[in-house]
Amino acid sequence: MESTDFRKSCILDFFLAAGEKGRGRDRPPGGPGEGAARMSKTAKSMGEQAHAMLRHQIISGAFAPEQPLRLAQLQERFGVGFSPLREALTRLTAEGLVTSEPMRGFRVAPLSQEDLRDTMETRAFVETEALRRSIRRGDDDWEARIVSSLHALGRQFERSGPDQPESLAALEERHRDFHFALVSASGSRRLEQIIDSLYVGSVRYRMPSLSNRQSTPARDLMAEHGAIADAALARDEALATCLLDEHYRLTAEMLSMAPAAPLGRTG
Repeated sequence: MESTDFRKSCILDFFLAAGEKGRGRDRPPGGPGEGAARMSKTAKSMGEQAHAMLRHQIISGAFAPEQPLRLAQLQERFGVGFSPLREALTRLTAEGLVTSEPMRGFRVAPLSQEDLRDTMETRAFVETEALRRSIRRGDDDWEARIVSSLHALGRQFERSGPDQPESLAALEERHRDFHFALVSASGSRRLEQIIDSLYVGSVRYRMPSLSNRQSTPARDLMAEHGAIADAALARDEALATCLLDEHYRLTAEMLSMAPAAPLGRTG
């Protein structure tokens, strides 16, 4: 469920690939059509790789907020050409992770109290609706996804420590899996795309707090997640959505006070 792509570039890629495939049907194997298709596929693959690498670096905090993203430096760092990097930066701009301004070029999007509050409030609004739909539509497979993802989250939470970057990355992945399992029966691809985009925006604020748990207000996060899961599995829409909304409200408060992630007043 990692895709967030309601962007024009993905649609263009689809039709370009389809066009190359169609034109190649009337040409012999190994002819110009096949070569063009192979080149198109390779270019797309390089763009996807550049997008994935940059996205990860921004979300993990390897690139600081408002840090310039210069093509020459990125090419040296990742070993990717200018064209795939431009494509990746354009996609990241559409996702809200990068900004682009005339004469200033690309920069990592800033963090701010206003953006944090807006992101978490919007996320709660959208996900409670998706959870409500999932409770009404969910089947046995949906219930199994919730149970298994909650179990995996608990196991990873026990294994993760502030001095273990790999385990913290795995913890965030398990956390994402659980929240997406909750809403996975909504029946709306658009909702899923919006939820993914909002989740990515919130992770930038969450990552520093994962490695500084002792400096953040005490919360029994597994109990909160367990209560949401129990209410959802009991098909109690009112309680489940209320608990999810409260979970995000507390998270927003915690992140706004986290000393590891000082936030500005404006975006």
